[in-house]
Amino acid sequence: MTGSGPEAAAERNHVGPPVMPEKRSMTGSGPEAAAERNHAGPPVVPSGHRMTGSGPEAAAERNHVGPPVVPSGHSVTGTGVRLADQGCFWVGVHYTSKDGQTIADGTQMYVEYQVPEEQTQPYPIVLVHGGGGQAVDWISTPDGRPGWRTLLLQRGYTVYLVDRVGHGRSPRSVFEAESAGPPGPLPAAEFIGMAFAGRDDAAHTQWPGTGELDDPALAQVLASQRQTPFDRDSHYAVMRERAAELLDRIGPAIVITNSAGGPVGWLMADERPDLVRALVGLEPVGPSGRAPLAWGLTSSPITYDPPVSDPAELVIVERTIGGAVVRMQADPPRRLPNLADIPMAVVTSECSPQTATDVGTVEYLRQAGCGRVDHLFLPDHGVRGNGHLMMLERNNDEVLDVVTGWLSKIDRPIEG
Repeated sequence: MTGSGPEAAAERNHVGPPVMPEKRSMTGSGPEAAAERNHAGPPVVPSGHRMTGSGPEAAAERNHVGPPVVPSGHSVTGTGVRLADQGCFWVGVHYTSKDGQTIADGTQMYVEYQVPEEQTQPYPIVLVHGGGGQAVDWISTPDGRPGWRTLLLQRGYTVYLVDRVGHGRSPRSVFEAESAGPPGPLPAAEFIGMAFAGRDDAAHTQWPGTGELDDPALAQVLASQRQTPFDRDSHYAVMRERAAELLDRIGPAIVITNSAGGPVGWLMADERPDLVRALVGLEPVGPSGRAPLAWGLTSSPITYDPPVSDPAELVIVERTIGGAVVRMQADPPRRLPNLADIPMAVVTSECSPQTATDVGTVEYLRQAGCGRVDHLFLPDHGVRGNGHLMMLERNNDEVLDVVTGWLSKIDRPIEG
């Protein structure tokens, strides 16, 4: 990729996957084709698999976790997506000394990306997982169907996945065990089955299992979980730095977060408001949640106007809005100036206990001067029966349609 002008300048400053002009693919001969031939990993991501039938074969399918097994004489239908590039890297690799040796300090963040051959969308999407999970939350569903990464690639987006620091392939800090404070709750099947997998909730119909201990989908989710970080405040402070470093490398992007990944999105927008084109939170933890956050939207510093040097300066009061008790600032509220002009959406499912929290988050943002905040309540868009982990459920494509539909209606072009 050579040339002059703004596109070439952006390319020279770009680290990671190539930014391809709209509808241009990396095929043919020459250096681009050579780079593609030397690229590790399969160029085709299978997706949209479906198996039909009844009797023993259908029963085997219901009990199967992972890609569908095709019986003799049957076929798998669906679509795929061809890739122009894929790869991975770490941001924020810093050295420290331990036992007389120089080592990485464990605060690095793992990132992987895929670029579709038909890149039709102007901005990539960064997906930030929640809780004690990891980037696999976006790769496939626990019953083996395509996850949001593949579905977004099919829609023409380049996609970046991150493992938050201390999760997945981002190693835990070598000093984490020495951090102050007790660790978070253990990822127990009893809690996850009840809170996220629809056990004992007849209306929660979209979870691909029962939520009981013998539910293979629940087992797949549980296997990916770790105990949440010892020091939540320090975790988000580090994530602010690492996520900003990622944006510096890849340029303007759309950010989608889930649950405990939510504060990362607000911090990315606060640290790099010129590089976050839009921000979507899937039931993000927030000021009205079970564990209040010291800085309102986060548990680490975020920019207010007038400035705040100590979170005790924020006066938080309870109010009732639409039957929900929420936490907001006392009047007159401080503004969140770096978030004020960014299009933001909070997505709430029908069967999650998160509704009041999300109402509180939306109202907190609006009160703080954020003028482009929408609350997407899935039943209002005809999407019913979902829980907190909506991106993993049977109708994850329908949920994504609501999000991409909202994205298609916003317009925030790059200045200059």
